[in-house]
Amino acid sequence: MGEENQSFVAEFIFLGLSQDWQTQILLFVLFLSIYLLTVLGNLLIIILIFVDSQLHTPMYFFLRNLSFADLCFSTSIVPQLLVHFMVKKKTISFLGCMTQIIVFLLVGCTECALLAVMSYDRYVAVCKPLHYSTIMTQQMCLQLTIGSWVSGALVSLLASADTYSTEMAIFAMGVLILLAPVSLILVSYWNIISTVIQIQSGEGRLKAFSTCGSHLIVVVLFYGSAIFTYMRPNSKTTKEQDKTISVFYTVVTPMLNPIIYSLRNKDVKGSLRKLARRKSFS
Repeated sequence: MGEENQSFVAEFIFLGLSQDWQTQILLFVLFLSIYLLTVLGNLLIIILIFVDSQLHTPMYFFLRNLSFADLCFSTSIVPQLLVHFMVKKKTISFLGCMTQIIVFLLVGCTECALLAVMSYDRYVAVCKPLHYSTIMTQQMCLQLTIGSWVSGALVSLLASADTYSTEMAIFAMGVLILLAPVSLILVSYWNIISTVIQIQSGEGRLKAFSTCGSHLIVVVLFYGSAIFTYMRPNSKTTKEQDKTISVFYTVVTPMLNPIIYSLRNKDVKGSLRKLARRKSFS
């Protein structure tokens, strides 16, 4: 193709969630509130795990990384969304769009890997409790975490090339970054359930399931919405539905994660109470 026939995209136009101005104002307030809760909740989790020595365990090390990923994940999308609620010209530059996509993929794919790593950690804790400290060493946790971030970086680099030029390529990457970690999660929880069933006491079963409950809820919320969005054939009749699902896992899920882990976790709630008492006495 000759150079005179080539066209270069300088910016993209956002269709938005609504064309009604009053609805956009309401959505701005709603999404701003959700974003502030997301930032405060995930920062609180990160701070609690950092300052409380009782939370210096592999599970909370991974949780701290997950909270940081959630923070970045939401920040890569929501501020731009808030801006476009309040302006008439809803555009984004090509460079800005590309940067947003790369950051979104980096953090999103890292979160997929982290959730899989956390499921493996729960598998070792429940199925191999006597060997937990020798398997989930500090070095192993660091390697698994670095591997999660590296995998996200590799996928985002593919996005900066021409890999995403066709719908089939998007589908193939969806298989790689969604189904591969899901497979590890399913295998881990299959072994966890098989082990828990063999526990004789009801109290022991409840304790074993409680260590996995929060993580399992987060997995269902994140992967359920993501798979529903990306692992289906494209259809014009589902565009509005796709918008709703996309908003859920990019905006709502990062807000829910710290709430789920804090409300269902005795250690996190205990650490929060200690931090509150420390602040009240200072």
